[in-house]
Amino acid sequence: MSLFRLDASILPATSASRSLADLVEEQWTAAHPDAGVVRRDLAADPVPSTAWQNAVTGGFTPEADRTDDQRAAAALATSFADELIGAEALLFAVPLYNYGVSQHFKTWFDVAYTDPRIDPQGTALRGKPATLVTVLGGNYAPGSPKEGWDHSTGWLRRVLEDVWGLDLRVVQRPFTLVGVNPALDSFAEVAAELKQEAEQGARRSGRELAELRGTGSAA
Repeated sequence: MSLFRLDASILPATSASRSLADLVEEQWTAAHPDAGVVRRDLAADPVPSTAWQNAVTGGFTPEADRTDDQRAAAALATSFADELIGAEALLFAVPLYNYGVSQHFKTWFDVAYTDPRIDPQGTALRGKPATLVTVLGGNYAPGSPKEGWDHSTGWLRRVLEDVWGLDLRVVQRPFTLVGVNPALDSFAEVAAELKQEAEQGARRSGRELAELRGTGSAA
């Protein structure tokens, strides 16, 4: 019985996504103090960039002919899938980097996706409750000067919600660079309001995950 938590921030000491994920986790553990939390930190333990290629090519290679790297990649994919399938709820904390998906998360997803238990035809993750926490340095909302520049959140929702079939909640906090980048100082009041809204959303999502514990198809 556990919560699986994945963090992709490369700056753990100052990470806004980790802070929000902490609030989600606090609600989970408050409701289920005896339930464990399985953690995967993609910054502290990044997935090798060659793992996906080796996992894919190994899948087309007879077992006896696979290289050591292909076998290692297959074992890595199995361990990722085991963590996802074995948890009752899932928590992903993934920042927007350079207007796109974190390379750490993308590599992890690609490797995990090679496990046949969690491909689109599989049902191992369908209906499992999950929360995606994502943070944006700027603001890419409709009507903003950089509307449409967030190429991460939509993709994350697509693969987690539509491909894997998770019962997904999304907590998003824009303007995390306000107070860091002087060019954004004029947005301090708005940023503070958005931060408070995101924190409230994180706590609410944590409570929902705790209440939905065990209702996923694989739980």
